[in-house]
Amino acid sequence: MKIVAIILTFNEELHIQRCLERLQGIASDFLVIDCFSTDNTVQIAQSYGAKVLQRKWLNHADQFKWGMSQVDSDADWIMRVDADEYLSDVYIADIQNKLSTLPLEIAGVYCGLRRIFQGKMIRFGAVNISMLRLWRFGKGTMEIRWMDEHIKLAGPAVHFKGYIIDHNLNSLGYWIAKHNSYSAREVLEILNKEYRFLTTEVNKLDLKSPFGRKRWLKENVYAKLPGGIRAFAYFCYRYFFALGFLDGAAGLSFHFLQGFWYRFLVDAKLAEVKRVMRESNLSVSTAIQQVLDIDVKNN
Repeated sequence: MKIVAIILTFNEELHIQRCLERLQGIASDFLVIDCFSTDNTVQIAQSYGAKVLQRKWLNHADQFKWGMSQVDSDADWIMRVDADEYLSDVYIADIQNKLSTLPLEIAGVYCGLRRIFQGKMIRFGAVNISMLRLWRFGKGTMEIRWMDEHIKLAGPAVHFKGYIIDHNLNSLGYWIAKHNSYSAREVLEILNKEYRFLTTEVNKLDLKSPFGRKRWLKENVYAKLPGGIRAFAYFCYRYFFALGFLDGAAGLSFHFLQGFWYRFLVDAKLAEVKRVMRESNLSVSTAIQQVLDIDVKNN
């Protein structure tokens, strides 16, 4: 049984060794799609036998879809793992003991996702949903979005008990800078839903899947609340009603920054783009380039 793990990288020398070590004995091949790293990422990956291909970055969906096209046709399964993630012991055992026993009609496998933030695993706050990270070759297609992209699965899936651990070892400043970048891409998705200026490939919502339900709530409930206020309401839900306070000081930081600050930043940037459009009589594409520094006309 051949499992190919696809990993996207850019300057991930801090994480790539840990990621690949946990995949040894699970994945038959490592396919690293690198965006011209300037550190030792490529050398470390190659020392573990990874096939490294380098390609210019546009967004996660575009890069990963191209990576999928590079997988040899003799693969049985494709696995998606981020460089700063690694497999838990339970998930490794699940794959070793269960994957080969699945009926042929099973197209994919869901697993949990756990985050370690400021040295503590975040266990509460309704953030630990199941993710589709393993699917049969030829049974999954990547939707093209700038943010929150998912795999469309051609067939039923099962759930394994194990999980993938998201544990980025960089500083809090790095986390903030990354989420600042994420916020611009999320604004792009919101504006595109309203103005339709991008050609995208978006999967039809499957309310039976965890991410389908999450996206439906985000687009049909959260999006209809007033900007800014919805960020505070979301934080209160996560921190108080979903028991995020039980994660202690690290939980307060995580749920405040990721559940309030980030969501509020998205709303503030969205309001700024619309204000610039209105005051300067600009098209949405021009305003996006001016405010978010993203050239959507050439992408």
